[in-house]
Amino acid sequence: MKIIYMGTPDFAVPCLQKLYDLGHEIAGVFCRTDKPQGRKMILTPPPVKVKALELGIPVYQPKSLKTDEAYDILLKINPELVVVVAYGMILPKRILDLPQKGCVNIHASLLPKLRGAAPIQWSVLNGDTETGITSMQMDEGLDTGNMLISEKVTIGENETSEELWDRLSLLAPEVLERTLKAIETGTLNPQKQDSSLSTYAPQLSKELSPVDFGKDCAEVHNKIRGLYSWPCAETVINGKKIKLLKSVKLTDLSGRPGEVLESNGKLIIACKTGAVEILSLQAEGKKAMSASDYLRGNPIEKGIII
Repeated sequence: MKIIYMGTPDFAVPCLQKLYDLGHEIAGVFCRTDKPQGRKMILTPPPVKVKALELGIPVYQPKSLKTDEAYDILLKINPELVVVVAYGMILPKRILDLPQKGCVNIHASLLPKLRGAAPIQWSVLNGDTETGITSMQMDEGLDTGNMLISEKVTIGENETSEELWDRLSLLAPEVLERTLKAIETGTLNPQKQDSSLSTYAPQLSKELSPVDFGKDCAEVHNKIRGLYSWPCAETVINGKKIKLLKSVKLTDLSGRPGEVLESNGKLIIACKTGAVEILSLQAEGKKAMSASDYLRGNPIEKGIII
């Protein structure tokens, strides 16, 4: 099939590679514009652009899909199908209606659950035990189109959103391949979403970072692993802002919320119920390190309230 691919972050790279390996004609790749990154704010191309150029595929980076410029590019290419994976832009109706076989989105949740921009992170933040990949026929709504093919995975108790992101990025190409085969053979069985079961996964922000140890240990643990590796859960200890990177929950311990229960080689903090052991952290302006290494140079008094 003659396909236009739309994607931006590293999550979308394996699906682009899969399309290439399957021998489809990838007539062009659309991705978001290059962004300044790092302390030196160096203009950096998105991972999908890097891969597309490596594969010799033309790249387009319109600032908006609402312009005639973007539409005219697609009209001239005249793709049979548009495949969208973590692109980061809403497709207007005239683009949705342009390809003969429509527009297919590969979404990182079990729709209709977790529609929106950050389904992987919110599945962890919410303490879900399973999630997956769903392919969907796109319509004008936000992840509201008919479901095509889905695949479930179990979320590990201590798995971070970054680890889950990597796992799902490798599952996504399998779902995409099955979806494309069904399109080609005419064997798709689209299923309408039950909107009464839908939940929303909004974009993450640093406003989510502060940790409230007045919550139970499961919720605190889920925040730490769900916000890793951006924007990261944060607290303040001895006047220093600390990113909490990895943890385990301890349901058999108790104390006052925020009380440091252990600080000799281990950092254990009480929650409303239970406690969390902080395995790794990062002080402001410093590198990430294990909690035990941090405590060697930065003593924390046992019994204080954070």
